[in-house]
Amino acid sequence: MRTGGFIAIMAIVLVLMGYVGWHLWRIAPGLWKWVAVAAFALWAATFFVGFALMERLPVSVSTVVYEVGNTWLIAFLYLLLLFVVADIASVCHIVPKTFLKDSAAGLVTSVGIVAAVMTAGVFHYHHKYREEMTIVTDKPLDKPLTVVMASDLHVGYHNRKAELARWVDLINAEHPDLVLFGGDIIDMSLRPVVEGNYAEEFRRIEAPVWAILGNHEYYSHTEQAKCFFRDAGILLLQDSVAHFRGLDIIGRDDRTNARRLTVQQLKDKHSVSDSHFTVLLDHQPYHLEEAERAAIDFQFSGHTHRGQVWPLSWVTDALYEKAWGSHHRGETRYYVSSGLGIWGPKIRIGSRSEYIVLHIDNKSK
Repeated sequence: MRTGGFIAIMAIVLVLMGYVGWHLWRIAPGLWKWVAVAAFALWAATFFVGFALMERLPVSVSTVVYEVGNTWLIAFLYLLLLFVVADIASVCHIVPKTFLKDSAAGLVTSVGIVAAVMTAGVFHYHHKYREEMTIVTDKPLDKPLTVVMASDLHVGYHNRKAELARWVDLINAEHPDLVLFGGDIIDMSLRPVVEGNYAEEFRRIEAPVWAILGNHEYYSHTEQAKCFFRDAGILLLQDSVAHFRGLDIIGRDDRTNARRLTVQQLKDKHSVSDSHFTVLLDHQPYHLEEAERAAIDFQFSGHTHRGQVWPLSWVTDALYEKAWGSHHRGETRYYVSSGLGIWGPKIRIGSRSEYIVLHIDNKSK
């Protein structure tokens, strides 16, 4: 991002923070004004300062800072939305102005609504949805296959080793023939992943594992991420192809790499035959028409998280041809996952955490 764009975004954020802070000051009675504004400011500082100091603090401290600071983002968003709605309702004489000024009832109601929504979002995040799909093909397979797919694990400071262990148990319970990860296995830093020996959990997966890079692997240092994948027993596909029991698995590099190959170039370079069932892994679901033109049978993507929280899901739905779920283009099928893990706060509102169980079978069996 260019410096000018970053400054403009930060200016907007500061203005919006000022709007929320002013409302907290206005709505809180007496000395509670200072408490409300100070709490909001300190919470915000945890996010901004924590980001800067994360790699210098002990992992245990950074974990707390990450959790607390990133949770502020959701509180900020929903307080902002709540106060905008309250202002409109006040102008329309739906909510009395006295409820929004020096009002203990107004303060408790506002904070209570946001806290309740966020708490519900925490419980919703921890429930992992199992999405089952079946594709029947006339292309030859060595045997019917069960493939478990997941994207956006974002393991690190917030999705810790114990949580990863639970996910590995879910994967193994499916008895898959193959496991595919669609990018962003790492969150923002490899330090907690390496120091915590997360690799041993990935090695517990009882099937071959292939993965592609996501944009967060680039953020966290690509070469170090590759070393971690090798240690974890994860086979990396970076503009390359793997063959498995009749499947051709095409792993496309993330679009962070501006020099990555097109889907058709990948097929041509690696002599991928249209007579084989092809699975394309492409982290970011842009230009879905490429897979259709290249006669790909199935594409798996992630990245969008479907916005993680409403109304950001509306934004992702507008940005992408398909921001989440099953999709068709001609003879090509797609699944865009909202992710097994999450970036930032462990809160989902209007989206879900999921893994996909894909069954691929022959018509002629």
